[in-house]
Amino acid sequence: MKNLAKDIVEQGGIYEPPLVSPEDEKYIVFDGNRRVTCLQLLKDPSRAPSTQLQDYFRSLREDWKGQFPDKITCHVEADRDRVDSILFRRHTGSQAGVGQSTWDDRMKNNFVQRTGQGGGFNVADEVEERLSEANLLPTRRKIPRSTMNRLLSAEPYRNRVGFSVVKNKFKYTHDGSKVNAALARIANDLVTRTVVLGDLWDIDGKTRYLDKLASEGVLPTSADRIDSKPDSETKPGKGKEQKKPTKRAKPSSRTTLIPQKEFGIAWPGRLQRHHEIWEELQFQLELSKHPNAISVLFRVLLEISMENYQAKYGCQIHENDKLAMRVKKIGKHLFDNDEIDKKQFDFTKKFDQLDKLVSADTLNRYVHSSDFAPSEKHLAALWDSMADFIVRCLKA
Repeated sequence: MKNLAKDIVEQGGIYEPPLVSPEDEKYIVFDGNRRVTCLQLLKDPSRAPSTQLQDYFRSLREDWKGQFPDKITCHVEADRDRVDSILFRRHTGSQAGVGQSTWDDRMKNNFVQRTGQGGGFNVADEVEERLSEANLLPTRRKIPRSTMNRLLSAEPYRNRVGFSVVKNKFKYTHDGSKVNAALARIANDLVTRTVVLGDLWDIDGKTRYLDKLASEGVLPTSADRIDSKPDSETKPGKGKEQKKPTKRAKPSSRTTLIPQKEFGIAWPGRLQRHHEIWEELQFQLELSKHPNAISVLFRVLLEISMENYQAKYGCQIHENDKLAMRVKKIGKHLFDNDEIDKKQFDFTKKFDQLDKLVSADTLNRYVHSSDFAPSEKHLAALWDSMADFIVRCLKA
């Protein structure tokens, strides 16, 4: 950012217009955020997050030749579908000559997860096929395919509707007739424009819409779940397939606190720090080498995960409630809403017991005690005991 700002000052402006889309009386920047941010900081250095950066941008501003601009030329697109198409061509690789520069793997994956583009599987095609077979396809007009793909762009959303995508194949995870009914409602909402692309633009928008459907009883419930493994395909109205037993896989050695598997969490922008801590605990910090760092970060993850849940549901938590009491109150709310099972609920009720190694007292001593050292075994036990609780708080 500092180098970019310096280049902008030296060149007296930016070369590539940012890609923006109108939203009420403002514009959302979809490509060119760093350029726009640098210009904003040059315009008002006090907006920089530290005194050192404020001094840096203030010094750069003094080097600006001529009058500082109050407007910049932008590429304006009102059609969000077209915005996605432009972004896809700019940042997901050369695409045999169609595309431009390449995002790194994480950027590309975030884009595919957000929009459903470029993933090698078209959810809208599959939904239309199944609704057509069940005579549930809307007849007024065609389903807005890009909007359907955006809503169901990632597994957490598909799982809530009752299906999964495994090796680019559609799999029912819940009773097929219930899933088709839910998909028919979604299709109808999109066709009638009761729900439009802007309503589903980000993770929070998708979650709000699916929460609404769940509250209306549209989505399948745990009682509708098909008792089969993820790789066994189930069609509505057909019995379960018999499979030959497979050899038991050898257990892999656990090297990080959070096992390296998919937990089905959709990470909105407001959970950026949560996500960063999660990835450090899942991929970067090794139990054998960083037990002290892991113990403190685990405590932080637990705290901010509960704050996320509390922000949405309240749970009658008071600012003076200690850690164990907050775990107990949120645990009861989760259990009352069938989000955790009785075993996990019983654990949250006992989290204040001082004689237990897996307890709030242990987490407190990890942070505040100078002679209470964490061990790999105990840290792993803490995660295994609190995993469902933390995941549900992050999914709120």
